[in-house]
Amino acid sequence: MKKEIHPQYHTKTKVVCNCGNTFETGSTQKTLKVELCSKCHPFYTGKQKLVDTAKRVEKFEARVNAQKNIAKGKKGKKVKRAEKGKKDQQKNVEKENNQ
Repeated sequence: MKKEIHPQYHTKTKVVCNCGNTFETGSTQKTLKVELCSKCHPFYTGKQKLVDTAKRVEKFEARVNAQKNIAKGKKGKKVKRAEKGKKDQQKNVEKENNQ
């Protein structure tokens, strides 16, 4: 290995999680700050916890709900044709009754 090109390796690096858990490991940095650790990660704890800092889930759910609301007001071609046919029949019956 070439000398003087590799970063210094610290055998006692302190890792601090957002949940408050701390532990030591080895790294090229003296301290590490992490969002999730084995004490608070949903895979290890079995508790579901959404870690969504950009509100992506809420934005997606809002879009899906908006699309559902729009779709409720729309009717398919077959329904429109059937309604038009019923209206035409009613007009024909009214014309026959008037004559």
